[in-house]
Amino acid sequence: MYNIDFEKPCHVHMLGIGGISMSGLAQVLLDRNFVLSGSDNKPSELTERLEKKGAKIVFSQIPENLTDDIDVVVYTAAVKPGNAEYDACIERGIPMMTRAELLGQIMKNYEHSIAVSGTHGKTTVTSMVTHILLAAGENPTVSVGGMLPIIGGNIHIGDRDMFVTEACEYTNSFLNFYPTIGVILNIEADHLDFFKNIDDIRNSFKLFVRTLPQDESGTVVICDYIDNYPEITEGFKGRIITFGSKDADVSADNIKFDENAFASFDLFIKGKFIDNIRLGIPGEHNVRNALAAIAVAIRLGIDEKVFKQGLEGFRGAKRRFEKKGLLGNKITIFDDYAHHPQEIEATLKAARNYPHERIVCVFQPHTYTRTKTLLKDFVKALALADLVVLPDIYPARETDTLGMSSGLLAGLINEAEEKAGRGTKAYYVPTFGEVETYLLGELQPGDVCITMGAGDVYLVGERLLGN
Repeated sequence: MYNIDFEKPCHVHMLGIGGISMSGLAQVLLDRNFVLSGSDNKPSELTERLEKKGAKIVFSQIPENLTDDIDVVVYTAAVKPGNAEYDACIERGIPMMTRAELLGQIMKNYEHSIAVSGTHGKTTVTSMVTHILLAAGENPTVSVGGMLPIIGGNIHIGDRDMFVTEACEYTNSFLNFYPTIGVILNIEADHLDFFKNIDDIRNSFKLFVRTLPQDESGTVVICDYIDNYPEITEGFKGRIITFGSKDADVSADNIKFDENAFASFDLFIKGKFIDNIRLGIPGEHNVRNALAAIAVAIRLGIDEKVFKQGLEGFRGAKRRFEKKGLLGNKITIFDDYAHHPQEIEATLKAARNYPHERIVCVFQPHTYTRTKTLLKDFVKALALADLVVLPDIYPARETDTLGMSSGLLAGLINEAEEKAGRGTKAYYVPTFGEVETYLLGELQPGDVCITMGAGDVYLVGERLLGN
């Protein structure tokens, strides 16, 4: 693998430079005086920001983009053999590395590197940790998989002693990282177009633990609700901090919700009551996310009053139960990134604590593989809404439908609800235009409407609100 010398900036070319993570790493390189170029399919706010900072970007992926002065090419997981620019790199023998490999090399340059992993919750916990560190007067470098208002985007270039990032298990990318603190939020069946099964996924998280320093300088922060969690950390010689249940090192009790569904809870550390924490975001799942962030703060020696201040100032990242506005002053539009059944369940349960007449969920399934593998779980989770509207599946990187469709999912939800004698109704409405027309005729005063999914379904809510 090509090794970058960060003391000797070179010319890095990025394939897929406009991605949320790639664009963040590009800004880190620009800050360190690297010559940066890249390509992507279309311009965006992120690519415009990079161009203003000096990056040269083209919006096509062809061999002609590769100039003779390029030292190394970095590519995203979405770029594969068959991509003309990628294939040209191979043919010309240009050194190449994945986005994850670059991120791992960047992490080596920091005294403290915090990597937040798990099937879901990574963006929220990374954001919470960032808020806590900023409240503590730290100036971390942050790479987050969403837009975080307090840092003005998805990246913050701070001092060079602390780095905070998400660590995704897909394609085992997080095994290229070099964290000193590794957070494991949950381990669920997902990305089964890559992993064989849940045991294969669990094995990857075991390997992730091995990337940490195997002494007191390395720390695993892990949720004790994970099935047989000691197996994941078995043999680890560093520190282990658990969070979650009442028996964990960091736990919560007396969880309550206010009129906005925002959670509050009594915090306990090692069984000792510390304080009551009030969050500015809804849902019991975010109480657990807050416990993970607090565990990181404890490891870093941050004062209790400070991490309370940081958490209470956090109002969520974009697309995480984000309130988009009011339609006709009486219908509330939210948007959420949930695309896994457990995430959907957590979001819809949080919505139940918000004042509402009905919960209307516009869910855009993400990939045919995930839909097929978790079909029964999607049926169960979506039934927590009163009305489910399903546009076509967002294929992302896939082309084979595997016999899956949103119409099939809608039919299975209605069949299960009728059999159980419950009232949730699901409708297949193929296009966004048709979805918007349907909602304008269906939504009633007092309804909460949530657009949900990892694709571009957020556009539905924005168009309804005239944004």
